[in-house]
Parts: sequence; C-alpha cells; structure tokens
Amino acid sequence: MTRHIDTRDGRITLTDRVLQDLAGIATTECYGVAGMAAKNIQDGISAILGQESLGRGVGVTHLGEDGALEITVNIVVGYGVNIGQVARNIRQKVRYMVTHCTGLAVARVNVNVQGVKVTALDD
Repeated sequence: MTRHIDTRDGRITLTDRVLQDLAGIATTECYGVAGMAAKNIQDGISAILGQESLGRGVGVTHLGEDGALEITVNIVVGYGVNIGQVARNIRQKVRYMVTHCTGLAVARVNVNVQGVKVTALDD
C-alpha cells in the first residue's frame, strides 16, 4: 500500500517498503538485537536477514480511517539479554523513527522474538 502526504510544495508518496526499512533500521540499532528474522515460513523463520533485507522482517498494517500504523518486527536476540527490555527499546525507537521521518502515527509496535543467537566465547 502507498501513503500520500500532501504538502504545499507537492505530494510525497511512501510505500510500505520505506516504512519497513525505517522500522528495520531502528530495530537493528537497539542493544540486544542480533538480527532480523523472516516474517513468514517461506522466507525461513530461523534465518537471520542481512542488512539488505531489513524490511523483510517487518510487517506494516494500516489501521482504520485515521491512517495509524501497526508495525510488527521479527527479531533474533543475543543470548543473555533481557528480552522484555529489548522489546521496550524496540517499541520506543521504531515509533519515534517512523513518526519523526514520515509524520505518520504509529498505534502499536509488536515484537516477535523468533530465536536466540549464541555467540562463541573468545578464549
């Protein structure tokens, strides 16, 4: 779906891909996030997506007539982090980033933890 923002200087068109990428970038900047996970089985739930695929782990739903967004991010966390705190940080950062960059309201940010990544300890 595309969103149109009319300004006095012209029209801005935003696709869902732009919103997905913004949310993906904001998510990966949060402490404790090891990577984005695919949002459906066809993409492979357990696969950690690279930088070029940040938006693939994000779903955007347009709610009602007011145009508010519901954003769902699918992540893999690092072993040993506080998952609740990581989720709170993601919600705040995604809401801020999308609203700040686009002016669109974000009603909800859902965080789905798809896995835990264990890193090898250095000897």
